[in-house]
Amino acid sequence: MDTNEITRRYLDSLLVEERLIDSVLPSGEVTLFGRSYATPIMTPAFSHLGTMGEGREPSLVEYARAAKEMGALNWVGMVTDEDLAEILRTGADTVRIIKPFADHEKIRSQIRAAEELGAAAVGIDIDHVYGDDGRYDVVDGEQMGPISSGDLRDLAGSTALPFVVKGVLSASDARKCAACGVSGIVVSHHHGRMRSAVPPLLVLPEIREAVAGTGTRIFVDCHIDDGVDAFKALALGADAVSLGRAILGPLKKEGVAGVLAKLRKSHAELLTMMGYAGIRSVGEMDPSVIHPVPSLL
Repeated sequence: MDTNEITRRYLDSLLVEERLIDSVLPSGEVTLFGRSYATPIMTPAFSHLGTMGEGREPSLVEYARAAKEMGALNWVGMVTDEDLAEILRTGADTVRIIKPFADHEKIRSQIRAAEELGAAAVGIDIDHVYGDDGRYDVVDGEQMGPISSGDLRDLAGSTALPFVVKGVLSASDARKCAACGVSGIVVSHHHGRMRSAVPPLLVLPEIREAVAGTGTRIFVDCHIDDGVDAFKALALGADAVSLGRAILGPLKKEGVAGVLAKLRKSHAELLTMMGYAGIRSVGEMDPSVIHPVPSLL
């Protein structure tokens, strides 16, 4: 079965119980890396989107503008330093995720640029190490390579910015990241790069336990399509979530306005779910409201 189908089915198999007595209007505010945001729902670390219409800004700039207006943390993937500078000029707090280049000096150079340009955080995408031919991947002509624990420790220690590792899908890798001093991890299978990968929310509780007490922030993506999915991820241990491909349709059709409308709708759905579940704030999320129903898979 396709990894993305497995992930979607698993999300849909998680049901939520109501806890209405003594429930109040909830708050969706969250603090990430010392900065406050209006919502724990974030944009994704997209790359290679280009421009989606004549006379429009680059799509990565458009969704950064939407994140800024929403008060959400913005993420971006493989971009040039010049592209990053344009994105950051929107004023959106932005996390730069760098590919695992075989040339580690290229990684360090992009980390330095993120620092100089004023990124909110920086990190590396470990789930893009392998291609589909049993070899290390090549992306846009750039050779990828392996990332060791020592590499992560050196890279995290090389910057004053919070350092994030994207592509963690096991408690084992989560523990290694925490031991290397990273500030955050993204629980993700990168839209199914590995076949038969476990759904992020299946391993999320174990990952949460693995890094408990370390201060490592946990983010989740992959098929977080709306506020209901976001609620399930947050309840099971995420500190914040990225909507991912759910913003592509609105982005293509309406640009900034479309992404902003999707973010606002998803945030409202999240608050509604929190109200029904009797949860007052993101920091008070309770995994016991989630009930997996295997028969729904």
